[in-house]
Amino acid sequence: MKDNYQTEQEIFWAGPFGTEYIKRNCGEELLASNLAFFNRALRLACKPKDCIEFGANIGMNLQALKLIYPKQEQYAIEINNDAVTELRKILPKKNVIHSSILNYLPVKQYDLVLIKGVLIHLNPDCLSQVYEALYQATRHYLLMCEYYNPTPVQVTYRGFKERLFKRDFCGEMLDRYVGLKLIDYGFCYHRDPNHPQDDINWFLLERRE
Repeated sequence: MKDNYQTEQEIFWAGPFGTEYIKRNCGEELLASNLAFFNRALRLACKPKDCIEFGANIGMNLQALKLIYPKQEQYAIEINNDAVTELRKILPKKNVIHSSILNYLPVKQYDLVLIKGVLIHLNPDCLSQVYEALYQATRHYLLMCEYYNPTPVQVTYRGFKERLFKRDFCGEMLDRYVGLKLIDYGFCYHRDPNHPQDDINWFLLERRE
């Protein structure tokens, strides 16, 4: 992948910090938590036969989905080279797109489009083009899992500024695309005694046009 980056946030995640993130987000306990999470978040979805994840890292979310839907064909978009190397161990090479989300133009649609803990790390000025890519890639369901705040706010992230942003991502998508309908939503708590997640709100949207 050419380093054709538009923002400081892309450089941040493509580089050493993005690689260090891999070490903090792997393992059997995370897989178990993800399995419980997706069973809950997708309870109203009719078995999606294919899925693409925007910002897949090493594929911990996709691995959990594969346990729920063993025949699901999976695709991934990922900016970090080390994460891409790991993704290609679990997905066909042709299904792994080594690219910034900001450079990705959907060429087909998928039953399920997933973005989890990614929108919060993007430059807010670029959200419109990411929303458009998410929408154009969605055939049936879009699952958004992010930190929520009713108004846009920037939060210091592991000592770095301009690297984490909260807002109502789902609300902005619903306002922008009348063909999307909210069919389910929820919250996951980091102190859940069995299957913790990182205090994220999730929203399951269905495309009905």
